[in-house]
Amino acid sequence: MPFGLGFSELLLVFGVVVLFFGGKRLPEVASGMGKGIRDFRRALSGVDEDSVQAAKVPPAAATPAVPTPEEPKRLG
Repeated sequence: MPFGLGFSELLLVFGVVVLFFGGKRLPEVASGMGKGIRDFRRALSGVDEDSVQAAKVPPAAATPAVPTPEEPKRLG
């Protein structure tokens, strides 16, 4: 079992959590913990919303290195 706890210890911990938070708030608490863990993992890996958005934006078209016929040639 995780952390060396047996089934009876885990059942006791779960019972105390239900008594502390109540049956109706337990899903909200679990959802909040999941979001917090997800944000923490993203912060550890260095991925944030700006990086995700930047990855989705296609790069701008590259300008040609050779002048096009419309451009005048510069001397200099």
